[in-house]
Amino acid sequence: MNTPSRVTRRRLLKDTGLALLAAGSAPVLSTPFISRAMADTKTLSIVQWSHFVPAYDKWFDNFARDWGTKNHIEVTVDHIPVADVAARAAAEASAGSGHDLFGWNGAGGAHLYRKFLVDVTDLVESVEKKYGKITVIGRQIGYNQDDKTWSAFPDYYINFPVMYRKSLWDGIGVVPDTWDNVRIGGAKLKQKGNPVGISLGHSNDPNTTWRGLLWSYGGAFQDESGKHVVLDSKETVEAVKFVAALYKEAMTEDVLSWSDASNNQYIDSGVSSLIINPISAYRTAQQLNKKVADDIFVMKPPKGPVRQIMGGAAEFYGIWKFAKNKEAALEFLKYYADNWVDAFKASSGYNNPIFANIVPKPMPLLSDDPTSTPHDKLSVLQTSDEWSAVPGYPGPAWPATDEIYNNFIVCDMMAKAATGAMTAEQAVKWAAQQCEGIFDKWLHRA
Repeated sequence: MNTPSRVTRRRLLKDTGLALLAAGSAPVLSTPFISRAMADTKTLSIVQWSHFVPAYDKWFDNFARDWGTKNHIEVTVDHIPVADVAARAAAEASAGSGHDLFGWNGAGGAHLYRKFLVDVTDLVESVEKKYGKITVIGRQIGYNQDDKTWSAFPDYYINFPVMYRKSLWDGIGVVPDTWDNVRIGGAKLKQKGNPVGISLGHSNDPNTTWRGLLWSYGGAFQDESGKHVVLDSKETVEAVKFVAALYKEAMTEDVLSWSDASNNQYIDSGVSSLIINPISAYRTAQQLNKKVADDIFVMKPPKGPVRQIMGGAAEFYGIWKFAKNKEAALEFLKYYADNWVDAFKASSGYNNPIFANIVPKPMPLLSDDPTSTPHDKLSVLQTSDEWSAVPGYPGPAWPATDEIYNNFIVCDMMAKAATGAMTAEQAVKWAAQQCEGIFDKWLHRA
């Protein structure tokens, strides 16, 4: 794979920021960039998404502040909506100014912004030596296959299991363990007022879920080498036809405009019979409606005709080359890694480990959760790295896969067929052309 080069700020804004604006996903930046008045003193500025488990943000803020106090460094942590992460990264890279430590969630960035990020290979290798081998999905997140470096610190991945209302599915005698059963049972439950809820909008959830379905049908948008677009295939067409049928038979048109919070609210309200989502939806239900929470069960993603697999959202930290306090950012990440079990517990088991032994099994909370009935309800999540993959699967992650993710091409391919705007064959050809254009740009960049 060619190493992308000559990625100027002006060019990167054109390639990524404007694409986001065209997609209607760019937010109004909520706050100005961190003042540099304190840059000559000891400061560390961090920006990351507002976690779906609010208790985690509270823990992280206190953790970072305590680290700063011990080291005489003033730490600021800004939390932004997850939908704003990609545009904020593009804006900071374009301006050559922003936070010292940037936390991505889901949105591509470790490879797209590689030329703007500090090489953290030594840090990652030291953590791996201490806490065990990095999982396959962890290596996909921030590793650059061409020169064997890391442009981002892989923090964790977010898994997307099936969450279903057991009493409703038991009532129709169907187990949603295959995509065909999700469609068949979902159609029956929609008639009873309990549709399936999987977004067809622009956000992380559909970006991961529809990739998982595509892979389970044997389709993918790139091959194992990462040099060829292979999306236009009979397997992809069959996957798109399935999504169109699932939408018409088992879902409602609301899903076309959903955010990442919408499906959580859908099942927590007691309406939906099934979603594909991290456990934040379940954790919220435990607080809002214990009866619904006790009825929500978790299982591996549905099996497809070829395999059982699901997309995972990548969470990673990058240190900008223009950061004023790169050394402080590195030292903070080292300390953070040494306390990762506390981070896992603070997230209630939502943040899934990247390093093999950083959370030894049986994992706390997931193996035996005293707040769940039964206590082992979430135990299947301990091995979710076996059925989770990040956007480039089965090939490597690189700038083109990041850009395809940020442009929601797979989501739009499914939505165009679901709404009848295109046939399945037309939607696949449209998406393949979009991917080929992006591949051509990055593979042949001088």
